[in-house]
Amino acid sequence: MMQISSDSASNKHSLINVMHRFIAAANNMDETIMVPSLLRDVPLEEQAVSQVETNNNEPPCPNKQRDMYEHYLLLKSIKNDMEWGLLKREMSSGASFLEMAVKQEEQQPVTGDLPLEDNSDLEDQFHYHLRGLFGVLSKLTVQADHLTNRYKREIGGGNFMR
Repeated sequence: MMQISSDSASNKHSLINVMHRFIAAANNMDETIMVPSLLRDVPLEEQAVSQVETNNNEPPCPNKQRDMYEHYLLLKSIKNDMEWGLLKREMSSGASFLEMAVKQEEQQPVTGDLPLEDNSDLEDQFHYHLRGLFGVLSKLTVQADHLTNRYKREIGGGNFMR
């Protein structure tokens, strides 16, 4: 049985540490923002307000433009998926974890092992996705911290724009 050493858990570049930092930032965001509905219709970026005013009240990219409330919900949803796994989301379909695992295994060929070309590339695939996961988690942590700090600054100052 493989155990996680305390050295790897304390390494600031470990996946576990990055995950903990994001979850801590998302928890801080969730604890700070007591009334998330106040975030509705508030542009995600502060400069978006000035862009809307200069573009005849049209958002710069309507399909990509999110308000702070939608961003809050996104960050909270990702945190929940990380803490509870995708099982919670898939459970709404009514299938148990065992049923989903059996169904997934039935869809795969029963040859025993992966073809040689798939096995040789697994390490490269793992490192590619691990780098991507690190990048995404780092960005999400920064975004959760930014949203929390902006909420504190604007609500604390009493000048939260709607």
